[in-house]
Amino acid sequence: MESNNPSSISRKSNQNFNRTNQPARLSDLGLGKLPPQAPELEEALLGALMLEKEPLANVIELLKPETFYKEAHQKIFQAIQGLFQASQPVDLLTVNNYLKVNGDLEKAGGTSYLAQLTSRVSSTSNVEFHARIIIEQYIKRQLIHVSSEIQRLSYEDTTDVFQILDRMEQELFSIAESNIRKNYESMSDILKKAVDELEKKQKQKSGLTGIPSGFTELDRHTSGWQKQELIIIAARPGMGKTAFVVSACRNAALDFGHAVALFSLEMSSVQLVNRIISAEAEIEAEKIRKGKLEPHEWQQLHTKIDKLFQAPIYIDDTPALSILELRAKCRRLKAQKNIELIVIDYLQLMTGDTSGKGASGNREQEIAQISRALKQLAKELDVPVIALSQLNRSTETRGGNKKPQLSDLRESGAIEQDADQVMFIYRPEYYGITTDEQGNSIAGMGEIIMAKNRSGSLENVWLKFIGKFTKYCDLDFQPYADGNANGVFNLSELGDTASQFEQGQSDAVFKGSKMNLPPADFDPLNDPFA
Repeated sequence: MESNNPSSISRKSNQNFNRTNQPARLSDLGLGKLPPQAPELEEALLGALMLEKEPLANVIELLKPETFYKEAHQKIFQAIQGLFQASQPVDLLTVNNYLKVNGDLEKAGGTSYLAQLTSRVSSTSNVEFHARIIIEQYIKRQLIHVSSEIQRLSYEDTTDVFQILDRMEQELFSIAESNIRKNYESMSDILKKAVDELEKKQKQKSGLTGIPSGFTELDRHTSGWQKQELIIIAARPGMGKTAFVVSACRNAALDFGHAVALFSLEMSSVQLVNRIISAEAEIEAEKIRKGKLEPHEWQQLHTKIDKLFQAPIYIDDTPALSILELRAKCRRLKAQKNIELIVIDYLQLMTGDTSGKGASGNREQEIAQISRALKQLAKELDVPVIALSQLNRSTETRGGNKKPQLSDLRESGAIEQDADQVMFIYRPEYYGITTDEQGNSIAGMGEIIMAKNRSGSLENVWLKFIGKFTKYCDLDFQPYADGNANGVFNLSELGDTASQFEQGQSDAVFKGSKMNLPPADFDPLNDPFA
């Protein structure tokens, strides 16, 4: 007969509790925490890989030996991976032999354990799903490790906080990039995307397939800044690199409604906005800098800049920006603001990988690393990336023609290799040249030299540079090429002054041509038709 004393009742209740309410995890009992893991799935996966060849081909590129939690499983997968890379058959016997030859059979649990793995497999249809769960557990373990390391460093007073932040970003990006890879696409899928893109382009009457710069002739040659392309815009100091790119950003954002991210490493955000105000309101930059505006200019400023308040332009003036910080900020801006264009002013002021794994103190290698990272960023975010760049002093020391060349790019030839387009800004007036070879005035003009263009022709474009407003804009006409071997451009002999007829027709666009040139003895001051 069963006793009903308190002690027996207590034992029964404890037994019932253990059977029905037993905690699933050791952490619930206060016995500590276990790292994220899925040993049963690891066993099922390894067994399936030794049974059939097809599942192996599907998951071999997703997994690494360290992805597995148990050391025995790491050794087994390392053997499977080695056999696969050597184009050897993968089965129980070959894996067993590989481990034996390399002295890892005992660490892998022995031959009996390998046999158990294959005998437990009932189906190989879910191998890829199992692999993804194992990878998720591995990523969690990595995140725990990084968090623990960051926590340890944060308690140390000797460690700089910004170095900790940089290391944290680098480690997190490393985890993401090493575990998330894009899969291949079939030819049929890619062709379908290409045809869809062509159909979209055909519907665009403007002919612009990318982000417009707002400069008519430049957009006609490039069809806009194209997605996934890295565009390098280079010039010597004083040529107006920032003025050009700020004008292009303003045009893309205000006239066409595209969100732009502008990273200014050289100028503060307020200085940059003052330039935009000067260009938009057409008030001299010097007056804005000094704050000496006339009453009518204040009215003009407020009238003109109203639409700037709604401009989708996002400016970051963090100095010495690292490529890791840039990538993190661009990802956030893409997710939050859907930016469609990224501009960096300028490339040589950026810093590369500070972890010690990258450039090893060599500035040329560091710039090469930065240019590669910018190209990767353009592809990852599916946006054009424009990076300004300085030129070396060889243009100054050259006799005669001062026009820049690809070899003048400063500090690294990798910039030229990674870029899809390389443009140079050249203002002859900077060197005291105010007329061309025919004696025509080229004061206040800048030439955009297309030195490299993977997707189009190498056509140069002339723009008007208005120094007092720090902006570039379209010319009323484009100079034509005279067809000589040097590709020298001659300006229209009619100059930059519009006729009375042109002034009265604001909607008309007039282009200079050779057919419209007057005779050589033509004197515009004595023109009877003027």
